[in-house]
Amino acid sequence: MSEIKIGRMVIGVAGTNCYFLYREGRQECVVIDAPDKGKQIAETLRKNGFEPVALLLTHGHFDHIWGASELRSAASLKIYALDREQALLEDSTLNVSAQSGRPATVKVNRYLSDGEEIELAGIRFKVIATPGHTAGSCCFYIEEAGMLVSGDTLFQESVGRTDLPTGSGAEIGRSIRERLLCLPEDTKVYPGHGDETTIGHEKKYNPFVTDGDIW
Repeated sequence: MSEIKIGRMVIGVAGTNCYFLYREGRQECVVIDAPDKGKQIAETLRKNGFEPVALLLTHGHFDHIWGASELRSAASLKIYALDREQALLEDSTLNVSAQSGRPATVKVNRYLSDGEEIELAGIRFKVIATPGHTAGSCCFYIEEAGMLVSGDTLFQESVGRTDLPTGSGAEIGRSIRERLLCLPEDTKVYPGHGDETTIGHEKKYNPFVTDGDIW
């Protein structure tokens, strides 16, 4: 059994999942997405014996980044995202934060490439580009633990919306079918909203996983 564990905090107006991953017995953890209240995220983790050392972003929408810069300041960590998401992260109109009443942008410390593997807090993450929800959406695959953090690409029996800037129904359909459903069926999927699922469950029960485009 893997020593890698995952925890979740549900934060913000959209009920976004903020995940933290750690290796059992170690204090260092990696946060995935920072929906809001970055200082509070850091304080909560430290109160429970963890030290956040990095923040990975699945994409740049406001409800996943509002707490990013504050978390970076509170924890002195670096922020990582897929290189294709730079335009959206640095434009408050594209990332819909301006329309939501709190314009925000994020300057990422390091952009990652599709297929790149990065080791943080003793955990190896593989970057899987999954355009569709946004042009630079990505998932993080932890093969050792059989985990996939899917952001707003794949949900339990649903998929992410594609009607916001840089979204595409055709692309999200291809991303799910060609990049995610090929993973082992027992892979646990941790989405940006809602409860966890598995690749096998989604192949069987997700009504949006078809041969056509997703609109």
